[in-house]
Amino acid sequence: MPTFVAFLRAVNVGKRKYPMAELRDALAVAGFEDVETHIQTGNVLFRTRLRSRARVIEALEKAMREDRGFEVSVVLMTPAELTQAYEEAVAFAAGRPLKGHYLSLLAAPPTAAGTAALEARSGDGEEVHVGTRAVHLLLTSKQFHEATTGNAEVEKELGVATTRNLTVISKLAEKWGG
Repeated sequence: MPTFVAFLRAVNVGKRKYPMAELRDALAVAGFEDVETHIQTGNVLFRTRLRSRARVIEALEKAMREDRGFEVSVVLMTPAELTQAYEEAVAFAAGRPLKGHYLSLLAAPPTAAGTAALEARSGDGEEVHVGTRAVHLLLTSKQFHEATTGNAEVEKELGVATTRNLTVISKLAEKWGG
């Protein structure tokens, strides 16, 4: 049975509350198995009999919409893809001191045009590198709230994405990576 990691976009922000215990219950009722979550930002590991990514995403989004009454976009990865995003992060950072490192996880593989547009935003204390399934924002001299490249800019160029810091991705790769 395939195992996936789902990263939920914009949960527990503003009025979009989704306690993780309730999310685990809703997904179990919808037929997902061995559901685990990590912190309150919508990181979910599960197993499913579904094999098609599109069907897995559709079933997840339907279960959450029916349980919460609002849409939740999903970025779906395999444990191996999560590990790959983490390994890219380590390579991009190359042991340099950073003020922050954030990954916008992508729902779909990046396009060449979107990659070029985002990487061209590098400069003034920000480096943008596009990997296989994540856009990496490395902050060399500023804090995240000062950055000019955020998830909105990533989504404009590459579609649905959700952002996590490297600390969270490191922990998830350790726990759930493959």
